[in-house]
Amino acid sequence: MADVMSSPPSNNPNTGLARALLQANRLTNAQVDHILKKSQTEKTAFIDSLLQSNHIPARDLASFCSETFGYPLLDISAFNIHSLPEKIIDARLIQTLRVIPLVKRGNKIAVAISDPTNLQALDQIKFKTELIVEPIIVEHDLLLRLLEKLAKASDQSLIDLIGDDADIDFGEADPGNALVDSASSEVDDAPVVKFLNKILLDAINMGASDLHFEPFEKFYRVRFRVDGELREITQPPLMIKEKLVSRIKVLSRMDISEKRIPQDGRMKLTLSATRAIDFRVSTLPTLFGEKVVMRILDATQAQMGIDALGYDQDQKDILMRCITRPYGMVLVTGPTGSGKTVSLYTCLNVINKPGVNISTAEDPAEINLPGVNQVNVNDKAGLSFAVALKSFLRQDPDVIIGCIIVFYQFISPFLIKC
Repeated sequence: MADVMSSPPSNNPNTGLARALLQANRLTNAQVDHILKKSQTEKTAFIDSLLQSNHIPARDLASFCSETFGYPLLDISAFNIHSLPEKIIDARLIQTLRVIPLVKRGNKIAVAISDPTNLQALDQIKFKTELIVEPIIVEHDLLLRLLEKLAKASDQSLIDLIGDDADIDFGEADPGNALVDSASSEVDDAPVVKFLNKILLDAINMGASDLHFEPFEKFYRVRFRVDGELREITQPPLMIKEKLVSRIKVLSRMDISEKRIPQDGRMKLTLSATRAIDFRVSTLPTLFGEKVVMRILDATQAQMGIDALGYDQDQKDILMRCITRPYGMVLVTGPTGSGKTVSLYTCLNVINKPGVNISTAEDPAEINLPGVNQVNVNDKAGLSFAVALKSFLRQDPDVIIGCIIVFYQFISPFLIKC
């Protein structure tokens, strides 16, 4: 112990855990310096390098953190991952921050963490969940094992969801289209196919609204828009960008030989016999290749009910009163991804009854609604919004839905009670 007390002061910046161990005389300055240098060299967390050095066992470290910082200690060696609360914290954020939500009560959430001085992780959880975070100390190695189980369970849940016969539905093929047939064989590259399927399933699992495939000079990246925020998911090898775009264009029935102008298409991912997800696909020629953006169109979102849209009670009452009036107009405005289409589709489900004639003019129709006469606008064929709306008036309508562009900033859908 005398050697510990007489150790020379360290000049390296210490983490909160390192300072606590120094102040408690559990480590010397020399040991802390060595561990810090190792963690910086190997680009690992201090706690990882600390436990690899074998200066303190994981169990002793957990007990020390509990006693020093006043947080409860929990043994999670036999913890059932199926009892954990779901969708409170993003699965990818859990793996990145290395924290696990244990239980939510009221406006508080208890999270398992091995390093209570990791305030950045706790602050991010507080920001994302808008809840009061209560840390629970667990052994670091047990935490890592549970995180690994959670990651495997997430992957397995996707496998169970899609089953053995999950496939991309190409739609009805044109037997005379030799270009599509040859293109399919050219881009039927197993790694690219698996990568794209995995990306699509991850996006659905994370609740993303859009996928961005973006080529740059030195790298290629994939981003998801989740809760209105773009998040970088991965940077696949730059060499696969051409095959990946070609694969997407073939599935979306686009012309893979045309790379000079933007194209629009549509594809479908069949998850099971009862569930399929549509994707609206848009390509854009950029300086270093074609950028692809895919909008996820999940028909189940339109069936979730008015209470699930997140409106305040007074807002919901006003909306319900307006859509049930015998005549009038409801105008829904907002930026891309704000929920305009889902809101109106949900309203349509409320008023979609056998005694009501509903017609919609869309570009394109995003979600198929049985009982609703949906029309895809086609300007090239002369079927514009104006032509469609004029025709609707001769179709004995009760309700008309369409979209207009306001101030060139966003698309505003509207609902008219005739």
